[in-house]
Amino acid sequence: MKALAEYALDVGRHEGATYIDVRIIDQQYQHIQTKNLTVAEFNQGTSSGMGIRVIASGGWGFASTQKLTKAAIFKTVREAVAVARASGTCLSQPVKLAPEPVYVAEWVSPHLVDPFSVSTEEKLELLFGCAKTMLAVGGVTLAVGSLSFIREVKYFASSEGSRIKQTCIRSGVGIEANATDKHDRQRRLWPNSFGGQFELAGWEIVQRWNIKDHARRIAEEAVELLTAPNCPKAHKDIILTGNQLGLQIHESCGHPAELDRALGWEINFAGFSFLTPEKLGKLQYGSPLVNLVADSTEPTGLGSFGFDDEGVAAKCTYLVKDGLFSGYLSSRDTAHLIGEKASGGAMWAESYAFQPIIRMTNISLLPGIAGSLEDLIKDTEDGILFDTNKSWSIDGRRYNFQFSTEAAWEIKNGKRTRLLKNASYSGITPEFWGSCDAICSPEEYINWGVPNCGKGQPMQTMWTGHGAAPARFRNVQVGIATSD
Repeated sequence: MKALAEYALDVGRHEGATYIDVRIIDQQYQHIQTKNLTVAEFNQGTSSGMGIRVIASGGWGFASTQKLTKAAIFKTVREAVAVARASGTCLSQPVKLAPEPVYVAEWVSPHLVDPFSVSTEEKLELLFGCAKTMLAVGGVTLAVGSLSFIREVKYFASSEGSRIKQTCIRSGVGIEANATDKHDRQRRLWPNSFGGQFELAGWEIVQRWNIKDHARRIAEEAVELLTAPNCPKAHKDIILTGNQLGLQIHESCGHPAELDRALGWEINFAGFSFLTPEKLGKLQYGSPLVNLVADSTEPTGLGSFGFDDEGVAAKCTYLVKDGLFSGYLSSRDTAHLIGEKASGGAMWAESYAFQPIIRMTNISLLPGIAGSLEDLIKDTEDGILFDTNKSWSIDGRRYNFQFSTEAAWEIKNGKRTRLLKNASYSGITPEFWGSCDAICSPEEYINWGVPNCGKGQPMQTMWTGHGAAPARFRNVQVGIATSD
């Protein structure tokens, strides 16, 4: 890796680039999905390649190759320089990079058990065991289980002198029960939507979430949902479980806080943002309880790393502090546009084949002091508890939204009562966060992983994390997501 990276840097200098960085990535992956007692998907393999980013004539250029030979690298560097010179002719101002210290470092994500050392037989035994438990519940017609593992070794080298090697292991586990009758179909997933829970961790995530112990419960809930009443249409106090709150954070804070989006650079594809630069430090985004951070240092967060894809060290940045809009997800070439002297450390790429763009890291709501989820329920007179996302809709500015969940429970006089189906809630982002009046304590805090965040042209799918403890919001519009 090192010798090839040094060769690419030398070629870039020779071709007249004023800045060059190189990412060489080796990736190993495995994804297993079962449906009932059959293997529906077994996908595993490896990939490797080099992505080269340069500045020449004041503009950015990028090119990549999966052929790690000197001939292919020489051609790729020259292509990146040619692109940079062409893009430089379209810019009113040359690219300006915020300073960043030079790092010579090696970083390995925390993990206890290498998931690739666990046999396929053991993995299938676990998934089939869960399927048998779910299918034993009358009314369950489909039982799904999944395991996902990625090991990524990344070497970064820049013309400024940084030389960084990182090894990341990302793992995911989840189960799903589907129940059907003559009139309806309902589902329950655990621990989360999008295939389950994903973390920067090894096989220990599977042991920690212990899906076998939850298989029967979610199957029974899926069946119970078939005959449960619809969520009433009303204004109610609502409590969001941590996994649902994680997606709320993702859509209504994470995406609008991406600086390229706020500047209008993504408007023709992904949309705009209501968090425009003139609101920085002025807009009351939420109640004083709301503190949202972009934190790539969380130990098991799916959006964590040692350094981002332009060699910026992991850090924690406030996006919302005491309810006030306070910061953006930014990069070395956008920091000066909001008066910052350093990057927010939020440049990621899906693989070697893509140019890094501004992406979410771990966008998290800091916990409060409201105790446990059960304590929060006891403190709620008349409300609804929403659990596990089913669908969502949010406008191009990330301002007006509607979310629905798989399950909801009515709360009366501090007690969880009947199960409700087809439950949704809606609102306007700053009004919704402004209604937050209680957040559970750190003991309830979990960093929920979202493995499928899409952004960019061409589309890049990335890993993000969202730390959250259950929270309560007052006087929110609730109703029926779908009709029978």
